[in-house]
Amino acid sequence: MNGLGFKVFLPASVALSLVVAGCSSKAEKPPQAAVPTVETINASLGEADIYADYPAETFARNMVEVRGRVDGYIEKWLFRPGQEVREGQPLYVLDLRLYQTQVNQAQGTLRQTEADVTFARKQVSVLQAEANLATAQANLVKAQQDYNRLKPLVEQDAAAQQDLDAAVAALRASEASVRANQAALEQTRLTTETQVQSAEGRLQAQRATLETANLNVNYGTIRAPVSGLIGDTQVPVGGLVTASAAQPLTTIVPLDPIWVRFKVSESQYLALNKRAGGVVKSGPDLELILSDGSSFPQRGHITNALNQVDPRTGTLEVQAEFPNPRHALLPGQFGRVRYVAEHRGGVVLIPQRAVQQNQSLQSVYVVGGDNKIEARAVKTGARVGELWLIEQGLSPGDKVVVEGLLAVRPGATVRVVPFRAKPAPGGPVSGAGE
Repeated sequence: MNGLGFKVFLPASVALSLVVAGCSSKAEKPPQAAVPTVETINASLGEADIYADYPAETFARNMVEVRGRVDGYIEKWLFRPGQEVREGQPLYVLDLRLYQTQVNQAQGTLRQTEADVTFARKQVSVLQAEANLATAQANLVKAQQDYNRLKPLVEQDAAAQQDLDAAVAALRASEASVRANQAALEQTRLTTETQVQSAEGRLQAQRATLETANLNVNYGTIRAPVSGLIGDTQVPVGGLVTASAAQPLTTIVPLDPIWVRFKVSESQYLALNKRAGGVVKSGPDLELILSDGSSFPQRGHITNALNQVDPRTGTLEVQAEFPNPRHALLPGQFGRVRYVAEHRGGVVLIPQRAVQQNQSLQSVYVVGGDNKIEARAVKTGARVGELWLIEQGLSPGDKVVVEGLLAVRPGATVRVVPFRAKPAPGGPVSGAGE
């Protein structure tokens, strides 16, 4: 009301404006920022197996090419490609009629030769010559007796000189006959022995011919020389097999054991050789990691290394053997071979996610005694599973930030809670052999 007694009414919008203007004249205080929460672990000393791993490839050291030993046309094909075959299992059957005919012919010739040997061994000619010699020797004895009887008679003029001369002539003739029959006997014996040896030689040759013919019949059934996984056939039924063909009929790959090869540098080879006292003598157990990341259940061992370092790459090929009883591995598969290269105790291990990488620098966030964030430069070693091995920069008891890294900066005050996730168990060193 003014001095004249009138009341003054203000519009509502004007009144609201006056109230807002009065409130805005008072200074407002900003709300206080919330303290970020981080999850930390206490760095502590532990033990770790340091693994070395290398790219590897499986291969078949004893792959066998199946070839024909005789010529012939295939009548039967007795396997399927990719099938497991056993040593000695029939794979192909050739047309054997020609080789069976050769067997029959060799058997007939052998029987004839055996008869010749039997006849020669009976020495009929020798027996006849011996009989002739015996007759001549008997005649000589008689002639000698006649001479001995007539000589004293002639000396006493009791018999004619003519009779003595006839006795002497008969004696000389008998002596010559004996010598001739002795020579004939020796000649007959020599001839007969030669005939026996010749017949026995022919017999041996005919036996070899028969054995060769039988072998050709056996070779007409082509069998698996080793056990393993067989490939596809290169010659179909009806195709011609030749012993001199450049292309094999098929191949067989023994799968147990399976062989694995990998390459190491010269320094890695020297370290492995020094650690094991000889790569082949007492090398470490090997684990094979397959291309899908799974671990092959069987453990292998190094069997040999090649005899020189490749001057182009500076690497040496090492070959290992893995049991493969279920034939799960095939030649030509790729994976990684790894083994425990070193066991270290008293080392600091932290989760990999706690380490920040900035170009060539690595660092972690550490919570100080006043709950403020500090940046700490570290030097990492090998990766052990999901953990880093810290060579420098951390001490036992340091609170290392694992979760909440994006919400804090050095100097910020934080609220600390324990890291709840369990770290993965120790695993292979990634990159140790790369």
